[in-house]
Amino acid sequence: MEKQIQNNPLVNQLCEALSAVDTTEDALNLLRDLCTFSEITAMSERLEVAKQVKKGTSYRQINKNTGVSTATITRVAHWLHHGEGGYESILNHLH
Repeated sequence: MEKQIQNNPLVNQLCEALSAVDTTEDALNLLRDLCTFSEITAMSERLEVAKQVKKGTSYRQINKNTGVSTATITRVAHWLHHGEGGYESILNHLH
């Protein structure tokens, strides 16, 4: 993780806030307050892309299923396989 993110107290505070969320409703309320609708949509799409990449769905099919560009799909796949493990960890907790 980039040092300026990892050692940033404001980022740490955000991570603590996200960790403190107990319910889906609380999570949605926090996201609505923190992010624009477009930002929430983009994050939601990236998570769905990661889920489909992990299942082995082709990039073309993911694009067809989600409307997400192949450039974004490629970027998400890169972070899924070579990132900090965040996608993998959260995908293991989802149904």
